[in-house]
Amino acid sequence: MSSAQFREAVDRETVTALAEQFDEPDWLLETRLEALEAIEELDYPSVIQTPGRKWTNLDDLDFESLVDPLSQPAETSRAGGDEVAVRSITETLQTDPELLEEHYGSVVDPLDNRLVALATALRSGGTVVHVPAGVDAGTVQIETEMNGRSRLEYTLVVAEANSSVTVVDRRSSGDPIDASRYYGGTVEVVAGENATVNYGSLQQFDDDTYAYTKSEGVADTYAAVNWLEGNLGSRLRKSEVGTRLEGDGSETKTVGAFFGRYDQHFDLDSRVWHRGEHTTADLVTRGVVDDRARSVYEGTQDVGREAWDTSSYQRENTLMLSDDSEADASPKLIINNHDTEASHAASVGQVDQRDLFYMTSRGVPEQRARNMLVEGFFVPVLEEMDVEGLREDFEAGVAARLTE
Repeated sequence: MSSAQFREAVDRETVTALAEQFDEPDWLLETRLEALEAIEELDYPSVIQTPGRKWTNLDDLDFESLVDPLSQPAETSRAGGDEVAVRSITETLQTDPELLEEHYGSVVDPLDNRLVALATALRSGGTVVHVPAGVDAGTVQIETEMNGRSRLEYTLVVAEANSSVTVVDRRSSGDPIDASRYYGGTVEVVAGENATVNYGSLQQFDDDTYAYTKSEGVADTYAAVNWLEGNLGSRLRKSEVGTRLEGDGSETKTVGAFFGRYDQHFDLDSRVWHRGEHTTADLVTRGVVDDRARSVYEGTQDVGREAWDTSSYQRENTLMLSDDSEADASPKLIINNHDTEASHAASVGQVDQRDLFYMTSRGVPEQRARNMLVEGFFVPVLEEMDVEGLREDFEAGVAARLTE
């Protein structure tokens, strides 16, 4: 289905029907319609390009043909403590519509790119987490099982001043279907003064799913927005994670882990924008690729002119288990303030043969030794993912891949 055919099949009536299905106000309908009108004119998310080569090709993938706007079945469960509001968008519109209107689109522009606009126009599900001022909300659980060909979602987390929350977001496929699938999602995090938001996600879609998410947060004075992202499933996975450090003394940490096999393709993008003074960022990603899998990593540390006394660090390491696998990394520094400590590093390698020889010479079977080295490779990031079962779930996924 071409873009023109898509626009013929998905018109204003389709979008209006979606908005009516969820009893949405006029301002939200208008946001949907503006996104629909803009889809054709917007570019796909940016990918790394070198002369004669685009590292991830999104243009040839007809995402629109995978989306059935009026049928996006999924099972979603939400759980949180008594002092935190964890609701669907529909429930939020009934109980606290001002909150959603104030923050919707305040961090991620609904017209940021073609796939964000697609999710904005045809969104079917979503969750809003609101933490009142001064509340330590503990852990919020969100689990989504996609049961149809497509699912488009939006998540908003608002943590008011002096509050804290950890969100664990699990996404998976339901029963197998004889077709490709598409998952698109937008996550916005707003951390007020001295607030802390930890957002952990684990993606375990089946191997016929194409998945794109854009997750972005903004941190006020002395606030922290931390991202923990695990990727195991999907055929093609494009992820963009970023934090805008607007407030003085704000900080962020992004921890990513992935394991690609067969012909999976992961394109992972981590970014931080240092805008306030005395801000700190740490971007850490580790991944493994096997068989014919491929990984692409791009990390950007952007230090603004007024971002005095900045500390910003970035590390990415990929382990290749097969000669047919491929891994590329492109860390970047954009520094416009001399009062900055910043560094970046990236490495791609294979299992150390000396370590393997050492273990096998002491009686460890070769395959077991190799698996132990892979599991050990993930330890530095797994220690950062130790929240409410997220680490255990990722470790189980790694173990399953190593024994298949």
